[in-house]
Amino acid sequence: MEEMEEELKCPVCGSFYREPIILPCSHNICLACARNILVQTPDAESPQSTRASGSGVSDYDYLDLDKMSLYSEADSGYGSYGGFASAPTTPCQKSPNGVRVFPPAVPPPPPQHHLLQHPGSLPPIPRNSCITCPQCHRSLILDDRGLRGFPKNRVLEGVVDRYQQSKAAALKCQLCEKSPKEATVMCEQCDVFYCDPCRLRCHPPRGPLAKHRLVPPAQGRVSRRQSPRKISTCTEHELENHSMYCVQCKMPVCYQCLEEGKHSTHEVKALGAMWKLHKGQLSQALNILSDRAKEAKEFLVHLRNMVQHIQPADAPETPLVTSGWGALQENGVEFEACLVAQCDALIDALNRRKAQLLSRVNKEHEHKLKVVRDQIAHCTVKLRQTTGLMEYCLEVIKENDPSGFLQISDALIRRVHMTESQWGKGTLTPRMTSDFDLTLDSGPLLQTIQQLDFVQMKVPASPILQLEECCTQNNSATLSWKQPPLSTVQVDGYILELDDGNGGQFREVYVGKETMCTVDGLHFNSTYKCRVKAFNVSGVGQYSKTLVMQTSETGYTPCDLKNLAAVAWFTFDPTSAHPDIIFSNDNLTVTCNSYDDRVVLGNTGFSRGIHYWELSVDRYDNHPDPAFGVARVDVLKDVMLGKDDKAWAMYVDNNRSWFMHNNSHTSRTDGGISKGATVGVLLDLTRGILIFLVNDEQQGPIAFEAMEGLYFPAISLNRNVQVSLHTGLAIPDFYTPGQPEHPSSVC
Repeated sequence: MEEMEEELKCPVCGSFYREPIILPCSHNICLACARNILVQTPDAESPQSTRASGSGVSDYDYLDLDKMSLYSEADSGYGSYGGFASAPTTPCQKSPNGVRVFPPAVPPPPPQHHLLQHPGSLPPIPRNSCITCPQCHRSLILDDRGLRGFPKNRVLEGVVDRYQQSKAAALKCQLCEKSPKEATVMCEQCDVFYCDPCRLRCHPPRGPLAKHRLVPPAQGRVSRRQSPRKISTCTEHELENHSMYCVQCKMPVCYQCLEEGKHSTHEVKALGAMWKLHKGQLSQALNILSDRAKEAKEFLVHLRNMVQHIQPADAPETPLVTSGWGALQENGVEFEACLVAQCDALIDALNRRKAQLLSRVNKEHEHKLKVVRDQIAHCTVKLRQTTGLMEYCLEVIKENDPSGFLQISDALIRRVHMTESQWGKGTLTPRMTSDFDLTLDSGPLLQTIQQLDFVQMKVPASPILQLEECCTQNNSATLSWKQPPLSTVQVDGYILELDDGNGGQFREVYVGKETMCTVDGLHFNSTYKCRVKAFNVSGVGQYSKTLVMQTSETGYTPCDLKNLAAVAWFTFDPTSAHPDIIFSNDNLTVTCNSYDDRVVLGNTGFSRGIHYWELSVDRYDNHPDPAFGVARVDVLKDVMLGKDDKAWAMYVDNNRSWFMHNNSHTSRTDGGISKGATVGVLLDLTRGILIFLVNDEQQGPIAFEAMEGLYFPAISLNRNVQVSLHTGLAIPDFYTPGQPEHPSSVC
């Protein structure tokens, strides 16, 4: 129960809640504290449409409109007033528990003494008052009802009362004449607390007193102090009781709200049914959170065990583990003893180095202890908060007030789910291993003593392929890997190997320090085996498990050569394009901001099969001559496509076209392009040819032959042209593919 105490304290005054009210953000605050932190705003900056409890939107709708404010972690020390650009700001102060509190900007008006004022009533709240939640710092304007517009949290009030009663001093007997003894029972009919001697003397279990009901003192105190349960009234219509539950606004409502209020068109359900449903949801969420708390307790035992495993026996540190666990092996002590034994066997020059090595060991030891202790402290605080929330929720479930429960059940369910999810983000995984992965190499000669240092004598462990991040797209494969958890062996780099896609030998495709690699230019419709290993100065580690990956399929079947085309979807590649290229439409449309020709490639390369794609001309001004074709990945990007020996292209204006490769112009053909025209590119790598089309008609003869290797779709254009790419197309009907020389190798 002690862990629950923080849940029962007001964030402003730091004391137990007194008459708590529920703010629209689901946080609670004492009614008196709410009056203390009110801020009055100018009339001009408080339109009725922004009132916190106005009739325009519900409290929960207003919460959705202000999510940025609700989840903001910025804390400059000044309050902002919910969407007002020029609202006055007031410096904030801190409450006893460290939460920022916003005091009134102006002193409260002097009390007005009315003849008919109710004795003990609070002074009226000034118009245009603003209140800021001390926990999430969300600000909102009060309407004419003031703080009466916020519902009272009777469930929290009841939990606080029971908690305080359980902490109170023991009750004394009311009939002892001198020093009263501790009461053992209470008679509900007599309303008197008795000790055992007085009960036998004054309240015998016979005669007319035999039918009286005797209860334990704590239960009797509760029944004595407990007033009849207050009927929950509507905040909009104070004379009406809550009778239904609005599903859309997630709040209890009255009959008048359903007849003429803002809930008249909303879906409503029975109050008792929703009470039981939300109690079940909260109980189910608590069961999951309870399992997390159990795992956290076991995890704390494991962490404390690690501290004992690392902590030397003679260290001036209070033990964190009870002696009942037995003596654990002290790795730190053994390591230091081995180090001292080796250093003592060396000459005087080695002794000067010994102190430096011991210092490094101590730093490593202190670092391990600090990491584990910090994790223990963090986990302990989180577990204490989780336990407190669980106990508070269990007390809330005990309440028999449906409407009061439903006022806070959604917020509690969200808190329980959020707390449970926080335990699952690596919280229960040790951040440090207790082993010391250091070995002293005593082989160097005396003349190298000054360079004596620790070395890693272990090769790295085999990496782990992260299957959820490995994928293929068209003829590219992306692989991701990581080192095993808690591995402290230094890794200098990784070696990624793939086979040839046909069950052949593995070959290295990447060597470096990165843990993710994309391999382009693979064959379509091929199955590749992939593996990775790590290395350091001590050698090369073991291979990871072998991963089998399948590239995109082709439609080729021996019975239908028309289906030889590989259906590939791709886009333009921003990473390899010239900086003057402008992308849009998910990288399917390009233009340029320069009058000079600039080159952009596709993000997929082809080395086998038949491939066809089209480019539609969206804009064509001043008769430019864009170039379409294919290129190597290292083609020049600042000249027209085909100017160097890395590109094969057709450039075309409004009247005619030419083929160009290595700045050689051939095959002039009449017929140009305009806005709305379509240029097709047909790359047949089974025959090694490249063909161009304009508006579905072949443009000139076969443009290029003897095409071998890896080619990327390419285009060059200037600011007078804009084109869009269309992929995944079938080859044109007029084209009949030739039989490949080796059908079994086509993919």
